[in-house]
Amino acid sequence: MAGAAHKTITTHLANTKQSIHDFDMILTGDLGSVGSGLLIDLFKRDDIDIANVHADCGMMLYKNDKQDTHAGASGCGCSASVLCGLILGRITEGKLKNVLFVATGALMSPTMIQQGESIPAVAHAVHISGE
Repeated sequence: MAGAAHKTITTHLANTKQSIHDFDMILTGDLGSVGSGLLIDLFKRDDIDIANVHADCGMMLYKNDKQDTHAGASGCGCSASVLCGLILGRITEGKLKNVLFVATGALMSPTMIQQGESIPAVAHAVHISGE
């Protein structure tokens, strides 16, 4: 899913002629610590340091050292909980002005897994502005 998030973010930035510095936060769905590290590495290859602006819903919701969520948990549950329970409030309060929310997910199918196929990933971006 980190690859899908990277592609979606870079495409959004290119299409809107923005940079990561235009955002207070780039929030991914639930990459977990493993996927977040991969996302940061993918951007390093592009000579972009996303580490200071990136946050991950799963990492914000769970404590990896106690709950063993290295590769993530429930992307849709984490995304909805963090966005609605924390981020939108911070935008309303004026603490955040521009957030690029990138929901991530795996398109799993029991048939594909049984056949040994790869699991495709998807990422959708929504620019949320408090301005």
